[in-house]
Amino acid sequence: MPATSLHLRPIQFVDTPIGRDGDVARLAGGMLWFAAYELIEDDRRRTVAIADLDTLLADERAAKLHAAITTPRAPLVLGERTLRFDQPSVAGILNVTPDSFSDGGTHHEDPAAAASAGVALAAAGAALIDLGGESTRPGAATVWEGDEISRVVPVIERLARSGTLVSIDTRKAAVMEAALAAGAAIVNDVSALLWDDRALEVVAKAGCPVVLMHSPEPSKGPHGGSGYQDVVVEVFDWLEDRIAAVVAGGVDRARIIVDPGIGFGKSLSDNLALINGLALFHGLGCPILLGASRKRMIGALSNEAPVGERLGGSVALAMAGIAAGVQLLRVHDVAETVQAVRVWRGLRDRALVGR
Repeated sequence: MPATSLHLRPIQFVDTPIGRDGDVARLAGGMLWFAAYELIEDDRRRTVAIADLDTLLADERAAKLHAAITTPRAPLVLGERTLRFDQPSVAGILNVTPDSFSDGGTHHEDPAAAASAGVALAAAGAALIDLGGESTRPGAATVWEGDEISRVVPVIERLARSGTLVSIDTRKAAVMEAALAAGAAIVNDVSALLWDDRALEVVAKAGCPVVLMHSPEPSKGPHGGSGYQDVVVEVFDWLEDRIAAVVAGGVDRARIIVDPGIGFGKSLSDNLALINGLALFHGLGCPILLGASRKRMIGALSNEAPVGERLGGSVALAMAGIAAGVQLLRVHDVAETVQAVRVWRGLRDRALVGR
């Protein structure tokens, strides 16, 4: 971390920009406007109004962050499908593992049923199906890449034939290659391309979009880590460095999505701080994915509710993400989350036409 660490978090969101020219800024080309920044310099925090930005923008770092925060996120055109980032979208989770913490292996060893479930998620409003063949829950065993490939490829082939947009949730380069060849369009890596030495090369060669997720020690596994002094700033800085490395490795920055890694090597307090600080991550200049659905933190806040009884908490976290401008929500409960997004969208549409 540099001697002086400067970060900007959009705050003071407003219902509408109408009548507020010069006093508000648009967040990442989306449907939110904000009136101020929280300026974070080391341990010091202060509020800077958008109307008073001139002095702040004389600082090169601040100007770079402001540009990243306010620049629209270009859509991803992926064959016949387009993934937009000017409004929140939902990615439906589809696991084909025998030990998933959430679905208990419902679709394991039945590619046709798994693909049918994926199509149903898309019909319920998911813009993307995120398919995983290896559990990343705490204590899960590593799956041999051949087994992982045999789990995911038949499902991807079926989904691709149906016109469904698919991302492959994997850490392994061989699985990425097989999945992309089968019709997957996006790589979602919980290790940010650090677990497998060939992963960055595979993604760069394919030219596909990639989700880079934060975890404390991704080369060892997603659930390590020894604590943070300021988790929001530290995760931001880690992702900023990782984006730079991945771009240097040949990946187009416009095809990078970031994920702060809720629940991966982080305490309840850390996860809550990240949710509260999500708007800071727009300073990375990339679309943000939030994966908080059915996570352990929900149980911790609701009398240890089991995984199957965390719908309310999952939707609450999704809405917190939307309120912070998150562009992509990775969820198990697609229909319920899509409904919540549509109601939010209706409220925004009404606000944007004035009173």
